[in-house]
Amino acid sequence: MAPQRILLNLALDLALAALALPLALLLAAPGNWPAAGWWGPAVAGALLAFVAAALPLRLPRQYWRYAGLPDLLPVVGASLAAALLFWGGLVLSGAWRPPNAAFPLLHAGALAALVGGARLIGRILSAHRAGPASDVPAQPVLLVGGGDAADLFIRALIAQRAPGYRVEGILAPRARQRGRRILGVPILGTVENAGAVLDALRADARLPALIVLADPSLSGPVLEALLDAADRHGVSVRRAPRVTALDPASARPQAARRIDLRPVSIEELLDRPQVPLDREGMARLIQGRRVLVTGAGGTIGSELSRQIAALGPSTLTLLDHGEFALYEIDLELSESHPAVARRAMLADVRDEPRLRRLMEEIRPELVFHAAALKHVPMVENDPLEGLLTNALGTRLIADAARANGCRAMVFISTDKAVNPTSVMGASKRLAEMYCQALDVAARAGGGMRCVTVRFGNVLGSTGSVVPLFRRQLERGGPLTVTHPDMRRYFMTVREAVGLVLQASVIGAEDRADQPPELREGGIFVLDMGKPVKIVDLARRMIRLAGLRPEEDVEIRFTGLRPGEKLFEEMFHGQEPPRPTGFPGLLVATPRTADAALVGRAIDEVSGAARGGQSRLALAGLARMVPEFEHAPNAPVAGRA
Repeated sequence: MAPQRILLNLALDLALAALALPLALLLAAPGNWPAAGWWGPAVAGALLAFVAAALPLRLPRQYWRYAGLPDLLPVVGASLAAALLFWGGLVLSGAWRPPNAAFPLLHAGALAALVGGARLIGRILSAHRAGPASDVPAQPVLLVGGGDAADLFIRALIAQRAPGYRVEGILAPRARQRGRRILGVPILGTVENAGAVLDALRADARLPALIVLADPSLSGPVLEALLDAADRHGVSVRRAPRVTALDPASARPQAARRIDLRPVSIEELLDRPQVPLDREGMARLIQGRRVLVTGAGGTIGSELSRQIAALGPSTLTLLDHGEFALYEIDLELSESHPAVARRAMLADVRDEPRLRRLMEEIRPELVFHAAALKHVPMVENDPLEGLLTNALGTRLIADAARANGCRAMVFISTDKAVNPTSVMGASKRLAEMYCQALDVAARAGGGMRCVTVRFGNVLGSTGSVVPLFRRQLERGGPLTVTHPDMRRYFMTVREAVGLVLQASVIGAEDRADQPPELREGGIFVLDMGKPVKIVDLARRMIRLAGLRPEEDVEIRFTGLRPGEKLFEEMFHGQEPPRPTGFPGLLVATPRTADAALVGRAIDEVSGAARGGQSRLALAGLARMVPEFEHAPNAPVAGRA
């Protein structure tokens, strides 16, 4: 604060302190006034007492326009101290004193009322000064969230000269809050009965233009139910800024505090309650160890790299064959975890000599193998590439890691490996078989553990449907869906990777609570919840953009693509799921084979693939994965 502003504040406070003295005398002894000669020394003494009390508490440095309870507490303290100092001066000097013994308290009260009241008036007068004036009427909104979040949002609106929104009511998280008010705004009901509240508002012709989510924790099924209620009434839903961005006191005095609402993201709808994870076990597994992540530039690989870096490995090696993707994750980690020793290495998981040299050099203790070709239609166009990367690449990584003393390898698999109809799914199933066989051998005779984790689609991943829909929405549509009955499992990338690390802790250690199926090559399967219809996902994304499906944006069905199934499955009919005792994780009953047999089959298939012999390579794949029914041109539904 500028020195001249501090001096001005002090001068105003002294003027109020001078006024407080006769006011206190009037309250303490009305009609019993001291002699005229008493006033000069008394006023000077009262001002000196106030200065002595106010300066240590920094009262002159307060911004009056942002005065709140934290600012009023020093005012009360300074007023009480100044009144006591003044009273003590009267007693010691033997000067005239009011006959009322309550005078010090009345003096303190008068000081606090005048000095504190001036600050509150300053705040009221400065309200509505932020931002330019506007003739556009404010939009009526229904605010979701009780307590501090709602309070700060309403206060941020009050601080604007021409607020863009007018809060008509509040939906609180708890039923007992109904009927109460926050800054004069009534709490109309709870989030769960949003539909009934909107019905009542429509009947009263007071339907809001927007529903604003002030509660940052609102997500998942509760949020989806709220969106459904809003959709029925044609009301858009927006998310308020984070709490610190709304706090008027946190803004610079000259800033115009405009409130920018953002759309609700599709990820927030699928966000499920946080699964408790064994963070200590993850740290025990990762901390101080040499870790290698393959496919580190991809969606899963990059999130694995972030979460692993946060656990403090001794070295973290990032491997990918894509230069730009590798550069991006390496740059990000250099900024977020500069203390972690990193290496970014360009390499192809199909290059055996390169992998052997690399493993001999870094000697990883843990390998997380996320590198793969995952896009079903693209692998159908180039099936031999998918076989070489997904099946051969997995074997080469596993063999090189095991030969160099790796403690455990974690293999990222997919739900498309179950009853596969695509080369991508079948190649991942063949890779699963090899890792399962290695794990069984390791548990019997020692060596590297192989932990296989299978899950479905990750929201926002490269090549997935959500980024596609976003691009199509930006162009105004249409949104393309392959089939009206297409269903897929979805999970956020952060949740999926957290569960992958949890599975790694369980599978890489000999634990008493370990599921018995793991000792026989069982596969971890993430609990993906219920499958989502893709057309419903498209409709929801259109609504979240504030548009109407089929009216504002067309949904066009294009037909299933080669190798696709209508329904993905997480478990084969011969590997029923078993609980693990760990939330979010299931285990598939093992179907295993001999490691040498699977290894020879991978060599034969990859040899045919390298020679460009597609028919021979696919025939070898079908022999090893008997449930593989290739549908290169005829899409099929999922099978039980």
